Amino acid sequence: MVVKKNIDKVLAELAGTSCRLIAVSKTQPVDKIREAYQAGQRLFGENKAQEMASKQKELPADIEWHMIGHLQTNKVKYIAPFVALIHSIDSVKLLEEVNRQALKNNRVIKCLLQVYIAKEETKFGLDESEVSALLKPELATNYPGIEIVGLMGMATFTDNRNQIRQEFDRLKNLFDKLKQSSLPANVRITELSMGMSSDYKIALQAGSTLVRIGTAIFGERNYSKP
Repeated sequence: MVVKKNIDKVLAELAGTSCRLIAVSKTQPVDKIREAYQAGQRLFGENKAQEMASKQKELPADIEWHMIGHLQTNKVKYIAPFVALIHSIDSVKLLEEVNRQALKNNRVIKCLLQVYIAKEETKFGLDESEVSALLKPELATNYPGIEIVGLMGMATFTDNRNQIRQEFDRLKNLFDKLKQSSLPANVRITELSMGMSSDYKIALQAGSTLVRIGTAIFGERNYSKP
């Protein structure tokens, strides 16, 4: 049970903190996810809506599914009926579509605003001024199907640990600043999603409440269909 051993190792590192583990199951087959589930894991992260929807039908109903990848507006409909948390709200257009699909499904969908903190053009996210512009009082009226519960960020993929730490610290500072601010009725800043297999220990020190770990649990990714 290599998967269980890996999960136990990460959970031991999270012990004594308020940080929770999201097992990133993208590209992993259903039997591997089931192995993690049998080890007690309940939070799973996917980056493709249709893959998540397919797996959700095959796996236990008490799994909490997290969308952690870039989400196209035309794919929101596949996950809106069940997704627990969307980490990757990176545009007003996407927020509008999630709100529309949430109302269609008689749900309020929890979301994180993805903030651009890396020095990589391939990463998505809002800048700090865009976050501030979004968090106006009318947000609650305009988006009744949305509850914003925090922020997500991806650090630069680099061996420079100081750079990663600075990027995570910058996101944590924004998180703390927002917590002290006057916010719309449907905004509750409690979750800070940062840290993956290569940098989650740094993220943990910086105050992450959700770490997204795949390779350190499941091994190298399997790029064949699940």
